[in-house]
Amino acid sequence: MSQKQWAGSTYGNGWMHRCLILSLRYIDVRILYFLASVFVIPVCLILNQSRRTAYFYFRKIHGFKPMKSAWMTYRNHCQFAQVVIDKFAMYAGKKFDVEVIGMEHFNDLASRDEGFIHMSSHIGNYEIAGYTLVSERKTINAVVYGHEKASVMENRNSMFVKTNIRMISLKEDMSHLFEIDNALCNGDIVSFPTDRFMGQTKCIECDFLGRKAKFPQGPFSVATMRGLDVLAVNVMKVGMTRYKIYVTPLQYDRTKSRREQVRQLSEAYVAELEKRILEYPAQWYNFFEFWN
Repeated sequence: MSQKQWAGSTYGNGWMHRCLILSLRYIDVRILYFLASVFVIPVCLILNQSRRTAYFYFRKIHGFKPMKSAWMTYRNHCQFAQVVIDKFAMYAGKKFDVEVIGMEHFNDLASRDEGFIHMSSHIGNYEIAGYTLVSERKTINAVVYGHEKASVMENRNSMFVKTNIRMISLKEDMSHLFEIDNALCNGDIVSFPTDRFMGQTKCIECDFLGRKAKFPQGPFSVATMRGLDVLAVNVMKVGMTRYKIYVTPLQYDRTKSRREQVRQLSEAYVAELEKRILEYPAQWYNFFEFWN
């Protein structure tokens, strides 16, 4: 895969998802964590190519020794399984203990008339932010992959209906661009996954963990074109049922040329992403060739 064009969706079908949600209404998530770590993950590591990209990430990017890289690859897949289980646990009505670092930044921007942007990444579990970072004044418009499973989208919508969050699905006819524009014109919030290509071809290259990597230019262009405030929002799992949300303002000089603004904003985003990955290396969930 020459660019990080995301073409995946949540594993399983609607029947499997409904059974998982039903079971999580009665079963402690830790039981499913154990079953996944013992029975599911070892099989996935044998059958799935994700083990190779994960091993490369730990061995070459972090510089871990071979045995530690192998162990971290297993841990990485176990933590990813836990995040998926947690997502369906939320759909089943379970809550998690959440601490927010930087909530004042969100509240400040949410109190203003202007819209602003969230930039998220495929680390930790961003969906936890859906019932924690809530604004009574503004709708949060989450840009999501257009071919996600219907059962997942239905559960997302039902979970977020009370928290003033709506989904903007990426569409081949590019009509999602009008939805994004309307949301920002209305002074609302738009949340972008900023580490994967989803229907985009333009990219910007950044130094990321010591190597060159490409990121989609779209979110940075939207922000700088309007001169919007931007928050990086990363949600990291810090315990069995605990999460920590990091809300960090991303700075760029709005008096500079558009090209320079895009460069500054992308570098600020990547610097924050690096910081979280170095703190939580096992919670990196891009299972494909990310670096050039």
